[in-house]
Amino acid sequence: MSNTITTTNFSFPNQKSVYRGKVREVYNINDELLVMVATDRLSAFDVVLPKGIPYKGQILNQIATKFMELTKDIVPNWLIATPDPNVAVGHLCEPFKVEMVIRGYVSGHAAREYTLGKRTICGVTMTEGLKENDKFPTPIITPTTKADSGEHDADISREAILSKGIVAEADYLVLEQYTRALFQRGTEIAASRGLILVDTKYEFGKTKEGQIVLIDEIHTPDSSRYFYSEGYQERQDRGEEQKQLSKEFVRRWLIENGFQGQTGQQIPNMTDEYIETVSERYIELYENILGEKFVKADISNINERIEKNVLMYLENRSKF
Repeated sequence: MSNTITTTNFSFPNQKSVYRGKVREVYNINDELLVMVATDRLSAFDVVLPKGIPYKGQILNQIATKFMELTKDIVPNWLIATPDPNVAVGHLCEPFKVEMVIRGYVSGHAAREYTLGKRTICGVTMTEGLKENDKFPTPIITPTTKADSGEHDADISREAILSKGIVAEADYLVLEQYTRALFQRGTEIAASRGLILVDTKYEFGKTKEGQIVLIDEIHTPDSSRYFYSEGYQERQDRGEEQKQLSKEFVRRWLIENGFQGQTGQQIPNMTDEYIETVSERYIELYENILGEKFVKADISNINERIEKNVLMYLENRSKF
């Protein structure tokens, strides 16, 4: 009996391989479908923390699938079905080897670089005279390389992506166009919920037919930073920290407890009480981002539930 899912070991019909990411496990079915299981693992500083967070996988999966639905009119995506609260099934794609990060504000990594006096990031010039959490005149795209598990993603410029042949120029122009369109839509949806979409990242892949589609997650608290819009300007004017809606609170707790993912540092002990508060924060994130009540799935035997739902979906699909 387990109330979190931190690892899976399924064996589905026609299964070819399993890829285990930081928080998701992806099953390749017959080189046609991908069954993506969102686990309850929590990662920070590119390190997977030792304990799972109840409902986190369900929350991320449901936010991502909802936003795929809300953006499919402007950008095609990989998603076909969600047979279980923790599972998304989609088309097998060849992922591009870059993550498209887009920033509307001087926050996070961009703010750290800016504070060091740097005025370019990923080959993009940042305006002078800004302070942390100010809005950029226009959102900037700051791509990163897609690192293997345990490695750190690294900043890369558009020029380097093209000159190294990581992405063909014609494709890269589509990725930029899609990134801006998604960020614009995400910004509008966030504003309708009293939120500011500060920055986020998108991943894209190519289907067998050669179509570029959005893959993985979108606009979740793990891939995005949100501020509350109410009081944003007042806080900026007073030089106060912004009220955030992201997993930044976990990173802060780790930093306070002497951990930033560096060699030799010990991951602090996460008590059951602390894990409970993280779970509650994720539920709060869900309800604020989607503007609807979170409905907890039955987690009395989560692995069994997922396996049963996926098998039923695959069986029904094979009948057609």
